[in-house]
Order: sequence, then structure tokens, then C-alpha cells
Amino acid sequence: MGDSYIVLQTTPSKGGSYLYDIHFWIGKDTTQDEAGTAAIKTIELDAVLGGRAVQHRELQGHESDKFLSYFKPCIIPLEGGIATGFKKPEEEEFEKRLYVCRGKRVVRLKQVPFARSSLNHDDVFILDTQNKIYQFNGANSNIQERAKALEVIQFLKEKYHDGTCDVAIVDDGKLDTESDSGEFWVLFGGFAPIGKKVHNEDDLIPETYPAKLYSITDGEVKIVEGELSKGLLENNKCYLLDCGAEVFVWVGRVTQVEDRKAASQAAEDFVGSQQRPKATRITRVIQGYETNSFKANFDSWPAGSTAPGGEEGRGKVAALLKQQGVGIKGMTKSAPVIEEVPPLLEGSGKMEVESGASMAVPRHHCKKRMLVNSIVETAILFFIPTTRVRGKKITFYAVGLERIALR
Repeated sequence: MGDSYIVLQTTPSKGGSYLYDIHFWIGKDTTQDEAGTAAIKTIELDAVLGGRAVQHRELQGHESDKFLSYFKPCIIPLEGGIATGFKKPEEEEFEKRLYVCRGKRVVRLKQVPFARSSLNHDDVFILDTQNKIYQFNGANSNIQERAKALEVIQFLKEKYHDGTCDVAIVDDGKLDTESDSGEFWVLFGGFAPIGKKVHNEDDLIPETYPAKLYSITDGEVKIVEGELSKGLLENNKCYLLDCGAEVFVWVGRVTQVEDRKAASQAAEDFVGSQQRPKATRITRVIQGYETNSFKANFDSWPAGSTAPGGEEGRGKVAALLKQQGVGIKGMTKSAPVIEEVPPLLEGSGKMEVESGASMAVPRHHCKKRMLVNSIVETAILFFIPTTRVRGKKITFYAVGLERIALR
């Protein structure tokens, strides 16, 4: 839970180009420096893609529905960092893990201390042991929560137990003589009453209120007076749109790279200074590629506004970066108007993993431990597919601009 990750989602558009969503996920134990590095690398990755990606900050436990949709049926942040997540299965003793299940469509599994005090009457819990997986249904949990937990158990059974372990259901408040219930409580040192659910700041839901627009200059945030309209947004500036539950950073297309980084940091500082709940989302949009949820906050937003084409947008960003002394080898190329997605973005081929520490990851680790549905929570990691072009194997490494290479 001390790691940060960057996830890139590529969606084909009707015009033949591609739309990009970049999510940088921050584990609950990630340091401030690591989280800041993740934000900067996200901006650099966006530059490689033509400077038109929508960027989303995702905090552990408060992920957006869009991000969670990539991890069905569940997302499982694991304790520890990149090193602890890649131990060989044959070298480690199976560790009993207790999870609490949260979420409706996609379940967030949160690992909690393996102790009776972690249980309560309101939630559904999963206890994963070497030979059996237990589902503990709190007396106040509902049918939907219990059904989703069963889906997660099936996933754990197939992925971590090769489909061979047993499954047991234990209902809160039913002290029957069934062996499964007895086995469950023995693991906790015997049956004893459990306490009520303890609420904390993670349970606070941010309020939504009328949007306010702020300009960002040299990292300073100043309110912009007047009715919200597209005409207030200048293409050489960055702005912050505060909607309460979500804070948007709007970036003009001709802004400097350092200004973009400063704007992202200003948004982080703004949310912190306002003492907003942890669930407050931060989303960065680029001029010409605004999301509908962003545009909906403006009284006036002319229809039919077009954004530059894929290659045109990429070329402009490359020229801007070159002017600022940032070199990106291979970023621009002469190509048809219809943009061809590079193998890095196709989502095909074999999945391999590389961390910011240049750790070599054996193939079996990808199958056993580094599941797409699992996130190990101190390094920045990209999902790296390999593919074959004209019979030649091509591997993409993408860890910041300086690490982009072909092999």
C-alpha cells in the first residue's frame, strides 16, 4: 500500500483517432515525494500521447467508478511495496488475510488486521486461508453485498488456490453447531461478541456545490469573477474549477510544461488547504478534450468545438517541449491523418511488468502475484504489453520520458 501506479486506458473515437485516460493511483502509505513523482510522470506520459489525455488522481479506497471498471470483479490493494508483492510463491508461507468488502458494481477489498476486533455487524468480510475461504456476513449487510462477496471468493479461489480450496459461509449472530462456523471462530481464538463499526474520515462523502473558477498563476490560485462561460478560459493559462466533490484542472493548449506541473500541484494544495474529504477527486482536462462533466458546469459552452487531430496535436506538443529544452525521441512522426495506435496502447500481446526500480519480473510472477485485478501498494509501474510486428518481437518500456525505448 506504499506504491503509486499509472494506468493508461485507450478508447477508439469515431474519427479514427484515440482518446486517452491516464489514472495515477496513490496507495494509502505512499510518501508525498512518490505521489508527486506519479503526478509528474503522468504529465510526461500525456505529452508523449499528444497532450490530450484526461488525467485522474485515484486515492486508495476512493477510486472513481471509471477506474474501478477496469478491475472486475474486484480490486485488491496488498500490504507492502513492490518488493513484498513479488515474492516467489514457493518461498513464502501462505499468509491468512482478512478483507472487508466495499462497493456495489466493483468490490474494493481492503485488507484489515487479522483480529476479531476488525469484524463488525455492518459489513461482509472474507477470510482467505490456505485450504478454505470463509465469507462472514455481518447481520446488517444486504443481499447485494453478500452476492458480490461470493463473486470475489470465486475469483480468489481460481487465482490464488488453482480452484481447489473449499468455501464456507458464516452468518453473524447464528451460533449453530456447523463445523464451518466453529472452524472460523477457532481461527480468532474462539467465539466472543464483536463490536460496532467504527467510522473514520475515510467514510466522509464530499459535498457537491455550485462550481467556482480560479486562475492558476505561478502556483497561486485566484478566483475568477463572473458567470461561468467558455470565454473565460484563455489558452495560455491554467484554471481550477472547484465543484466540491470534484476539482478540475483545465490546461490551455499552449501552456508551458512547468506551468502544467505547477497547476497539478496547486490543485493538490488547494484540496489540502480546504480540508476536503479524502474522497474528493482531482481531474485534469486539456483544452479541446474537455469531458462532459466538466463542460456541464458552464452556463455557456458553444457546441461543435473541435480539437486538433491526433498527429497535429502531438506535433504541437512536441514543438512546444522542444522549445522548452525537453527532448522526446520518436514522439513525432509523419503519418496519415487517421492515427494508428502503437502496440503500447493496443492492449494486446503478453503482459509483462517493470517497476521504477528496474526489477526483472519472472513470467510466473505475472500469473500468480501481479494480477491485473491486484495492486501492490513505493515505485511507479506501467503495464507493458509485448507484441510482434512482421515477426519481430517488440517490448515497450514506459517509465517516464527518459525510459521509453524499443527492444
